[in-house]
Amino acid sequence: MGPMAMVSIKDVAAHAGVSPGTVSNVLNRPGKVAPATRERVEAAIDELGFVRHGSASTLRAGHSRTIGLSVIDIGNPFFTEVAAGVEDVASELGYAVILGNSAGSVDKEDRNLRVLAEHRVRGVLITPSGEDPARLDRLRGHGISVVLVDHPAHRPDQCAVAVDDVAGGRAAVAHLLARGARSVAYVTGPLTIRQCVERREGAKAALGAAGLDPGDLVVAEAATMSATAGEKAAADLIAKGLPEAVFCANDLLALGVLRALLRSGVRVPEDVALIGYDDIDFAAASTVSLSSMRQPTYQLGRIATELLLDECANPETHAHQHIMFQPELVARESTQ
Repeated sequence: MGPMAMVSIKDVAAHAGVSPGTVSNVLNRPGKVAPATRERVEAAIDELGFVRHGSASTLRAGHSRTIGLSVIDIGNPFFTEVAAGVEDVASELGYAVILGNSAGSVDKEDRNLRVLAEHRVRGVLITPSGEDPARLDRLRGHGISVVLVDHPAHRPDQCAVAVDDVAGGRAAVAHLLARGARSVAYVTGPLTIRQCVERREGAKAALGAAGLDPGDLVVAEAATMSATAGEKAAADLIAKGLPEAVFCANDLLALGVLRALLRSGVRVPEDVALIGYDDIDFAAASTVSLSSMRQPTYQLGRIATELLLDECANPETHAHQHIMFQPELVARESTQ
């Protein structure tokens, strides 16, 4: 355990100017503590790096035979498939997986990471909601290994398994242009999400490579990366005048766009070509089978878990790796 794990409830109480019983209530029964006092205690917990012990057996062992997995959206089949790869490797090696869903919220992710630290997990696999490395460094300070999943590393002492999203966006739009489209819309989730931004960069690069103005890419930003958000984005595009092709940042958005287009009498691909991203199972099974950029989703989970558990077992000899996969174009009816 790292040195921060040795901070006690008494230390937190002294720092916050409250009794140890008040700290215990904040940890276990926060509703019983006045908000101002609770905030003071939580600030002290953060400043001192206090982590409570999840169980006596975990305390004796130092770490449990569990790992944490923190994803952005467990409702997205992409992350479900990543989780399957994680769980298979963990199970093979005698580990259990604790799943946390951040829903894209840094605050929720921080709470989840705190719980994982309390349970003394051996390591954490994370698709981070934010770009602040200090949050992950706190985990590492507790002796918890961290591997990034579907997110590149920007430092040499960090393992990461990712997919080249700029290349994926470029290949998707190049495919649309190759079939004759000259006006393209990009339907995306929040542009606070790195993957959405990089897929947009790739889309613009494809337009530029074809001699078109990258600035002509019509960007429709949805609040979430869901089918419902895709339907709304398509309705907005229909109202403003449809482009010849639409690229969606994931398949759920694309399925929503497809539903809205067909309901409005727009033919796919005759009137509008459409391509998604991730190649989830529903893509091939939709009313008009959906072209998509396939990612090695299950493999992302497997390889990330293998790297994490190797780092846990062999901290002195473990070699950090940055693995970057290339996405693969799968052309179906929606662009043919």
